[in-house]
Amino acid sequence: MADFETLLNRWQSAGVLSADAASRIRAWEQQQRQPAGLRWQGLAALILGAILLACGVVLFVNAHWDQLGPGARFALVLAMVAVFHLSGGLVREKYHGLSTALHAVGTASTGAAIALTGQIFNIQEHWPAAILMWALAALIGWALLHDEAQQTLTLLLIPAWMISELSYYSENHIGQGAYIGRFLFVWAILYLTFLLGSRRKAVQGILFAASAIAAVVGVVLMLEGWRSWGFQTSLPWGLRVWGWTAIAALPLIVALVRFTKSLIPVGAAVAFTVALPWCNRVFTEHYNWGPGPGQANTFTRNEPNIAAHALIAAFAVFLIWWGVRQASKALVNFGIVGFAITVGWFYFSDIFDKVGRSLGLIGLGVLFLAGGWLLEKTRRRLIGTMASPVADGSKPAQEVAP
Repeated sequence: MADFETLLNRWQSAGVLSADAASRIRAWEQQQRQPAGLRWQGLAALILGAILLACGVVLFVNAHWDQLGPGARFALVLAMVAVFHLSGGLVREKYHGLSTALHAVGTASTGAAIALTGQIFNIQEHWPAAILMWALAALIGWALLHDEAQQTLTLLLIPAWMISELSYYSENHIGQGAYIGRFLFVWAILYLTFLLGSRRKAVQGILFAASAIAAVVGVVLMLEGWRSWGFQTSLPWGLRVWGWTAIAALPLIVALVRFTKSLIPVGAAVAFTVALPWCNRVFTEHYNWGPGPGQANTFTRNEPNIAAHALIAAFAVFLIWWGVRQASKALVNFGIVGFAITVGWFYFSDIFDKVGRSLGLIGLGVLFLAGGWLLEKTRRRLIGTMASPVADGSKPAQEVAP
């Protein structure tokens, strides 16, 4: 336990706590046992050990791969997966943290094992199918172990498989970037909101960080999604139908499970992704690289217009409002950062070059100082008015009837 004597003395001096109550608190605390859970040092050692172990295995296999025949290679691949999972099972009762780390390395090794098995036996290449098998292995591990590591891997690999299939079939078609960006953004918003208030803090933290990055990448891809060159063709209608099924239909169905937390943000994200790729100025460039046939090339490019900046800023404000409504500081902070990036992006792309270098730098300094101060003041005020976060499965404090 942390030293609570200082706090008790301070509360007594302020008149908040009586001497009798302080004595009872002190007596109760002294009777408690030291918690047996992992401290942060042990947890950090387990995470670092798991990463180093996985890297060592990869280096060992890589160093000896060319010296092994097909049978030995396949046996090594099977042993690589089996040893980690068997070791995790043996120590699970006494050392649960170590077991979780070993099983996580085993599931991560499964992805490498699937790819290597396909190489050993010269199986026809379709790399999205390998990711699907890896996702199924993680899903089985989650169902059997109920570990946070297996859950995190599953929730990352299932969207990775879908986006891999979409990328594979849309390759060299006009609009590939727009559809991939739409997928990344909608699923990012789903994960940002679906796990709010979850008791599994590791899962929520990892997926929140991954989703924040995916949302930014998705916006960039949507703004560049209609670029084309040469004789590229548009996406086939069948692929568009399946693409919108993965982009909109599946996230909306999943969001229904957490109706009050995710459905409205996911619906807003779908509408946002429909509109954003069209907020562009499109222009065509022609190049002639020689007198021979096929030397003339046409490039279609696009740049975001003022509507794109306004739409992104509006969605950032929406995320801030939704974070306040759900009492989520992380979502409010993400929305604030997104709004700040949008304002800075607009200044650099539409204002900085038009006012000259000196005035542009002066304006940039004013923007950082005044804008940063105003955003931070707004952020603190919003967080100060929020109710405290609630446990998973319950309603936010402001939604509970008095």
